[in-house]
Amino acid sequence: MTGAFEGTKPVDERQRFDEAALDAWMRQNVEGYEGPLQVTQFKGGQSNPTYRLDTPGRAYVLRRKPTGALLPSAHAVDREFKVISALHGEGFPVARPYGLCEDAAVIGSMFYVMSLVEGRVFWDGSLPGQTPEQRRAVYEAEIGTLARLHNTDHAAIGLSDYGKPGNYFARQIERWTRQYRASETETIEAMDRLIEWLPRTVPEQERTSIVHGDYRIDNLIFHPDRQEVAAVLDWELSTLGDPLADFTYFLMHWSMPPEGRSGLLGLDLKALGIPTVDEAVALYCRLTGREGVPNLDWYFSYNLFRLAGIVQGIAGRVRDGTAASAQAVEMAKLNRPLAEAAWSFAVKAGA
Repeated sequence: MTGAFEGTKPVDERQRFDEAALDAWMRQNVEGYEGPLQVTQFKGGQSNPTYRLDTPGRAYVLRRKPTGALLPSAHAVDREFKVISALHGEGFPVARPYGLCEDAAVIGSMFYVMSLVEGRVFWDGSLPGQTPEQRRAVYEAEIGTLARLHNTDHAAIGLSDYGKPGNYFARQIERWTRQYRASETETIEAMDRLIEWLPRTVPEQERTSIVHGDYRIDNLIFHPDRQEVAAVLDWELSTLGDPLADFTYFLMHWSMPPEGRSGLLGLDLKALGIPTVDEAVALYCRLTGREGVPNLDWYFSYNLFRLAGIVQGIAGRVRDGTAASAQAVEMAKLNRPLAEAAWSFAVKAGA
């Protein structure tokens, strides 16, 4: 399955752009850039088209807004550029940002360019080919990096205005309800029930931090030789919010079936060397100064609801002909099972 997402491919005909115009822009705006330029497209990613840019001396990554009709507030690549620029200045593991182009006339939509970080991407949460000690170190590095993000003083690095005030979960439920309704392709009763129940049961927010929004193992690049995070990728959904949103989303790996991706449900974690949920919670709490995390059922319901909203957006783009990858059609079929799984956790939480 991972072969569908790994590596690059020739640029999709629908997502081609004027490479000469990009070359000219990079000569003016990217420090140290020298052509000639070769462009390919990464296979992974359902949202913002992402390209590999190779030159004789260096490789870069370009992320752009899709073209065509888009949902409001989606695909904000300028926000991605802002957060990685601030975090890079702090020494946090992200790609080096080189430049943002807000002029859609250059290649047809807004884009930014960053460094290509070499390393390993683990698509399978069971980490085949690793020893038990290496697996534990990978998970501890993943948790430690997330804790470091949540401990970062966002105001001190110029991100005090990176999110709106108020309860993060309430805002997110409203946002994904709006996005879901804007791209709705069929009636899903579980989703309708969640849209009614979740806003009435939002937990109180105790902390505010930078929230990544999609923190999972295949959005991390690990050092080629060491069990440490070299770069956190895909900041499209990042904002200021409740750090428990990120952490409980990460914890969902333990309650989802493996299927060759990040799920860990049913695996012999002790034999594999992978921390249990309780061990993951204990480490995160120690690193962030928490006494514990609340009952997880509400958070799991919320996270699956949000995923269903994201997948419904993909379904809407499939319908409209603007989806960014060949896997989008298959992804779009997941919205009903995700909504039903979300409702099952809602029932456990007292719905």
